[in-house]
Amino acid sequence: MKIIFRKKRTWLILLLISITAASVMLMRERFQMNEVSPTVSFIENDMTNPNGTLATYLQDAVSKEADIVAGREALSESLGLWMQYAIASDNQALFEQSYEQLTTYFLTPPDPYIAWKLDAKGESHVTTNALGDDLRIIGALLQAADQWKQGREAKFATAAAISRALTQSAQQQGYLVDFHDFAGGHSTDTLSLVYVDLPALQAMEKHQMVEPGTYAKYEALLEKMPDDELFYPKTFDVVRKEYTYDDKVNLIDQLIVANHLMVTDRKPDKLISFLKKEFNTRHQLPGQYKRETRTPAVSYESSSVYGLAILLAVRSGDPKWAKQLYNHMITLRGQDSRYPGGYVFDGNTHLFDNLFPLLGEINLQKNIKK
Repeated sequence: MKIIFRKKRTWLILLLISITAASVMLMRERFQMNEVSPTVSFIENDMTNPNGTLATYLQDAVSKEADIVAGREALSESLGLWMQYAIASDNQALFEQSYEQLTTYFLTPPDPYIAWKLDAKGESHVTTNALGDDLRIIGALLQAADQWKQGREAKFATAAAISRALTQSAQQQGYLVDFHDFAGGHSTDTLSLVYVDLPALQAMEKHQMVEPGTYAKYEALLEKMPDDELFYPKTFDVVRKEYTYDDKVNLIDQLIVANHLMVTDRKPDKLISFLKKEFNTRHQLPGQYKRETRTPAVSYESSSVYGLAILLAVRSGDPKWAKQLYNHMITLRGQDSRYPGGYVFDGNTHLFDNLFPLLGEINLQKNIKK
């Protein structure tokens, strides 16, 4: 009897330990998902220049080429993502700060267009835009104008002015293209598919900032684009009407396209199934894959991949997978004790490797609260 009692007592103790551990983990997850992310503090304290612009890299460096970003230079890409976070977190004050950054530093008269890059002092030395960043910012301005009453007309006017610059200058063969040189007066023939921001284009048409039928044209471009039974092309040549693929597939690009497809009838089911299988098998998602063999091309992980995958999981109605991705993603955060909220490796980080995770995190948090 004593032996049986001891066995029962041991079993009960082990059961209680398991329940306690599970409860602690659940409480930890709930705490993390309901608190303001420490990544916000990291961005505000360590990735913000004295003038308020967002630095691209944590460590300073000198840009050796005009078309390559370095050090504390600021990107329109970062501004747009930060605006999206402000909207998702319903932080109007933060959005107003971002809007001031846009109008003070990034808008270049007389058109005005958005300079894609600034130096750390907020001065522009480039004469080109970046379409994907422009559409993201326009979409954010329109969403903010719909979400908050304060400054609504000014935001509509700014969005309309940027839209005019794009439609009047940055089009080839009836398509918006990756960039236009506003000083040289020439545009590329390439449209990167990651730049086809359908939600932004839909909002622009709704507010009569593009011609009727514009959204349908770009929706058809994504719905009818080919694939190799898994991965999407990288670019569309608007003159030759040809799609091109990369031999090495960047998952960030694939996931951005997949997220845009979620508003169409063509869902990225094959990519989602592949990524879920890869994550379950490898317990991680490498940043790049070899297109032909469907095998990892690199050993590193990208926090941006997980942030975008979380967004895709939330939008596809799969909160379980989203939480699994989130729980793995935050193991990459705070590995450098000097920057507890940052995704910092070898003493440095790129800002989008913090902004995309932040967007995934806030959208998962909102989904859980519903």
